[in-house]
Amino acid sequence: MSATETAAAIKPLVNGLPANFMTDGPTYAKGATLGFEGMSFYVGGRGAVLGDVDADVVTAAFVYFEPESVRSGWELAGTVMSREQAASEFAECCDQWGRDHLSDGPNYERAAELIGKVVNDASPAGAPLFAAWRALDEPDDEKALVIHRLNGLRELRGALHAGAIIAAGFEPLEAVMVTTPYMAGIYGWPEPHPVVDAADARMVTAEAATDAAFARAALGTLSDAEQAELVALSAEILAAQV
Repeated sequence: MSATETAAAIKPLVNGLPANFMTDGPTYAKGATLGFEGMSFYVGGRGAVLGDVDADVVTAAFVYFEPESVRSGWELAGTVMSREQAASEFAECCDQWGRDHLSDGPNYERAAELIGKVVNDASPAGAPLFAAWRALDEPDDEKALVIHRLNGLRELRGALHAGAIIAAGFEPLEAVMVTTPYMAGIYGWPEPHPVVDAADARMVTAEAATDAAFARAALGTLSDAEQAELVALSAEILAAQV
């Protein structure tokens, strides 16, 4: 299996698993308890790793969100707590999700080791959210550490995918409508939304380019045997989700 094939094989783990904590009920409940409203905990928590920057910087990193909705959420989040604290609270939601939703069985210690090797050695070029997340303190327990490091890889793959999307000729909203049209409103885009071809061949090209870019940026640090091990562990961890 080539590194590009490995990147495609672990995509469900890298893309899918960390996304769950962001949409989890307890995450929103914690945000409300802390004083956040609506999407401001997501915007203010995920973006907070970038520091106290202008909202346009967050929009640039998020890529797919309507700019004014990002500004609204970002500025509201800034009235609730410091950016550093918001990043810490958001990261704790990620870590706690792993503790709550990953059942026993897979070798999480080994998974954390392999994923950590990838995270530590990956190039951060073009991936500011990845670089900033990587700089956060990590949890000590294995399940939390696995999901924490996976979220870093999710930010890396997401940034590389955004570059591939733009290179393929998509506008941000257009790309959303091709892959996840039900998210357009959540991302702040007002109706009417554009009508697109869900089978747009440019998306196939962008996905393939993302796999190749992720392999170049991150997977060269693993031997062929380690890549195969990571693919196997990915399937086990996905199956262990509760």
